[in-house]
Amino acid sequence: MVHQREHWATRLGFIMAAIGSAIGLGTLWMFPYVTGENGGGLFVLIYLICTVFLGIPVFIAELMLGRKSQRGVVGTFTSLSERGQEWKLVGWLSVIAPLLILSYYQVVAGWGLNYVFLSLSDFTRGRGTEEVQNIFDLLYHSADITLLFMVLFAGIVAAMVHKGVQKGIEHWSRIMTIGLLIILLCLIGFSMTLDGFGAAVKFIFYPDPSKLTASGVLRALGLSFFTLSLGHGVMLTYGSYMKRSDDIPKVAFIVATSDVVISVLAALMIFPIVFTFGFAPDQEAGLIFRTLPVLFARVPATILVSTAFFVLFVFTALTSAIAMLEVAVANMMDMQGFSRNKATLIAAVISVVLGIPCALSGTTFLFPQWQAMYGKTYFETINFLVSAWLLPTIALLTSIFAGWVVSTKVQREEFSTGSVFGWLFGLWQLFVRFIVPVAIILVMLQQTGLINIDKWFAVK
Repeated sequence: MVHQREHWATRLGFIMAAIGSAIGLGTLWMFPYVTGENGGGLFVLIYLICTVFLGIPVFIAELMLGRKSQRGVVGTFTSLSERGQEWKLVGWLSVIAPLLILSYYQVVAGWGLNYVFLSLSDFTRGRGTEEVQNIFDLLYHSADITLLFMVLFAGIVAAMVHKGVQKGIEHWSRIMTIGLLIILLCLIGFSMTLDGFGAAVKFIFYPDPSKLTASGVLRALGLSFFTLSLGHGVMLTYGSYMKRSDDIPKVAFIVATSDVVISVLAALMIFPIVFTFGFAPDQEAGLIFRTLPVLFARVPATILVSTAFFVLFVFTALTSAIAMLEVAVANMMDMQGFSRNKATLIAAVISVVLGIPCALSGTTFLFPQWQAMYGKTYFETINFLVSAWLLPTIALLTSIFAGWVVSTKVQREEFSTGSVFGWLFGLWQLFVRFIVPVAIILVMLQQTGLINIDKWFAVK
């Protein structure tokens, strides 16, 4: 059965969906955490440079491939090459990757959903600092509660995706992206009233070369790829719903710029709270679920501030999760001829089943010896394998495919069609063919410990 391929109803709707996908959980906790770990200002500048010169070329490549093929990721890699069967594996990896990400992403999002209900119930009232922090430990070790909220979140995502591109993804992405921007700006307004706002601004925008290492530069590149949803198959799938009149380079620049701006705004929201109360800025997930609730309890209107923050957290998770689920759904519709309802149900069930071991990582119900064997929980192991190996590998192969396998004629046509920036094609091709692959390989080697770039630049 051949399905008529949907397209975005409006260019703005697509841009909102793409921005929503890029603004994921990493924007709220990974960007502030990694920025804190790497000293602030100069890291932010390097992150901006990496996004413009390395992230955007791959972003453009994925949109070009999707729009040209008008298919899901597997169909794209098999149809745009004379030796398509040899590239089919990359397509399937691009389907597996978002499902694996969803397996632990939905767990974290479920924790955020749970904290919305906790905030509404004023859970910090009458509790000391240690008691508030221990709430997350109780949640992490509670299999039933974690599973409940993971499944609830997965159900919400599936309900949005099954409505289709225009009535589902585009409609809800527009609402949630606008909503999260409003909430974010309101929380920034609150943060501006805190004593630590000045220190936060200096930390984020003042370049201090002494605090940035060579490995920090590679971390900035990896972060730019992560926050732009590259290597997930998401932008390739979203590109397949684009119209021929859409300006791909322009859209890529708008989405990338929005992602950088919103990441910085998230840091401007979080760091003033952290600095006002004297906490360290580099606490990763603990910053969100252990530290911030303690800080929220010390400010006026605790219920309002805490609830607004975790609603923002859930919104950012939803806009990314619907994009990742859509990758699998679109592929099932293309390859198997499934209806959208059937494909959505199957993909959602798979993501939940894959997520069960992640949800139970804080318990001994499944794989009780996992951490002793691997040195990480199951949750942490999957996260590491995906971020250190799978996503960079897909991004690397995608850039090679777009730059070397697809004919130059097709590349130029897709880059220039509908665009006023066709004159930048040569520069884009240079980056996607040569510079991006080398940079990705360096990131992979550094992340996996095969090289230590800091030693290369160590002062003797």
